[in-house]
Amino acid sequence: MHRYLAGEDDRRRMLAAVGCSSVEDLFVSIPAEVRCGELPLATARSEEEVRREFWELAGRNIAPECTASFLGAGVYRHVTPAVADALLQRGEFFTAYTPYQPEVSQGTLQAIFEFQTFICQLTGMEVANASLYDGATGVVEAVLMAHRLLPDRPRVVAAGSLHPDYRAVLDTYCAPQGLSVVTVPADATGRVDAAAFAKAVGSEACAVVLQSPNSFGVIEDLPALGAIVKSAGAMAIHAVAEATSLGILAPGGAFGYDVVCGEAQAFGIPAAFGGPHLGFFATRQAHLRQLPGRLVGETVDSEGTRGYVLTLSTREQHIRRAKATSNICTNHGLMALAATIVLSLLGKKGVREVALASHATAEYLKAGIRAQGAGGKVKLAFPEAPTYNEFLVLHDDPDGLLACMKEELILGGVSTTRFGAGLPRGFLVAATEHNTRQECDRLLDALRRLA
Repeated sequence: MHRYLAGEDDRRRMLAAVGCSSVEDLFVSIPAEVRCGELPLATARSEEEVRREFWELAGRNIAPECTASFLGAGVYRHVTPAVADALLQRGEFFTAYTPYQPEVSQGTLQAIFEFQTFICQLTGMEVANASLYDGATGVVEAVLMAHRLLPDRPRVVAAGSLHPDYRAVLDTYCAPQGLSVVTVPADATGRVDAAAFAKAVGSEACAVVLQSPNSFGVIEDLPALGAIVKSAGAMAIHAVAEATSLGILAPGGAFGYDVVCGEAQAFGIPAAFGGPHLGFFATRQAHLRQLPGRLVGETVDSEGTRGYVLTLSTREQHIRRAKATSNICTNHGLMALAATIVLSLLGKKGVREVALASHATAEYLKAGIRAQGAGGKVKLAFPEAPTYNEFLVLHDDPDGLLACMKEELILGGVSTTRFGAGLPRGFLVAATEHNTRQECDRLLDALRRLA
């Protein structure tokens, strides 16, 4: 077996083949501050020792049943029916692996088909793919598709109110493609400045990315901004970080947008430590051949029985690499199934009720903060702006305030300092149907006392 191990000569030849002089050159694109170096692995432990350590770590967790959580900023805590978890843990579903053999994967394929159908209904679009990893990669795939369709346009216009994490991933992918990303800042109302927006789009933009509700929680004027994009001949992309908003807010598909994409974590996926998430991607029939990932279709067999197949699969594992549209997409099947189950249980009326309850809870909190008066140390960043279930609160020391509230078992929001200096100093407060009136009053009382 030793002949398969790479020696110094083998390593040197491989490096020369890819144009690198050392192994370190392979990783030059990764910033030094995020490299871990040599892993400080501890010595091996017994099973019982490992179990005890994990129990000790688990004991540090704040008990969720007595914690009022108003965290958001792209991950939202909604009520998930118990039947969803019961179905997800069935053996035939408990995998996210690709259904390469349709004859033995009909249940999985049907679930994916239903997921695509729900996404089309939510977004007002004609076709949706079989999911993506998360909202950020959904935005990236939309921009890359636009660039394939409009290859002579080297610019991407992104709203300054796009989620900072989405923007970071977008920058990472656009640079190797030779795409420049232009930012249009928000105005004093928390919305994109329309005049600056029209100027930035110009005639060189292949894609324009707008998030609504945006990263401040503010609802953008999608019809007006979409008209500017279409008049310039660019592709309009509506990004959604909180999918339940589509229960009461018209999607980009209703206003002629080319892509509606984003994050569907809100439907049945817990707000866990960093994931998993569920990206969705919907577009128009005209762009079907440029759809990233795969598409499940419904058909009939030789006996006329309904069946499901992979109608379109544009990853390089399936077709020639030169024709592949994307290799990032997977059948994120278990997460897509979770959303499908929850959407099936809620139905159109239920999704709307969740959205209305979430909006009403957020409005109650906003009214309570307004009632504290202009002299208070916390105030709404955009008091007149329309919002859905999230809003930005200004405060000089958001980290300190949130730490004090955490001591009282209140997770008051997400500090904007997490995202660097680009956002106003404060914290984002998100409310859903999961939050009770008692929890809201606890938050408002804590803001009065601690701010």
